[in-house]
Amino acid sequence: MRRAHGFTLIELMVTLSVMAILMSIAVPNFQSFILNSRITTQTNNFIMALMLARSEAVKRGSTVTVCSSTNGTSCAGLTNWGGGWLVFVDADGDGAVDAGDLPVQVGQALSGGNTLNGGTRTRVTYGGNGFASGFNGTFSLCDSRGATSSRRIILNNQGRVRTETGGGTC
Repeated sequence: MRRAHGFTLIELMVTLSVMAILMSIAVPNFQSFILNSRITTQTNNFIMALMLARSEAVKRGSTVTVCSSTNGTSCAGLTNWGGGWLVFVDADGDGAVDAGDLPVQVGQALSGGNTLNGGTRTRVTYGGNGFASGFNGTFSLCDSRGATSSRRIILNNQGRVRTETGGGTC
């Protein structure tokens, strides 16, 4: 008598049950991983834009401004920076893009429905010494999970940036 090779129906059902249990555990954790990765990346991108502006200001000995921008060519004057930002050499130091001002970097709009709240800040201007005098404040980067999972980006007058998790204004 010849023996058939393969799986029985019971073995297949047990395998599918174990796989379903493992997937029910893995999927929520994977979604959390994606949200954490997205908010960390967006935080780092904004911090890099601030640090680029500071280093350009020192390198050029000139004023460099970071402002909220929705089109990448002019400042929007918004406290919600989720639509993007613009880093530019601000020759006259007025915080607005004028003829002769050199764009340095354009930050893209945030994905995933995330928001970047600048409080009352519509721009940050660095002087040639690297200081952001008068522009200290906190930016809150939030996703769908709310304030508990938010990132706060804190800028002081000396131009130093640090981050904290949670407690943001969403």
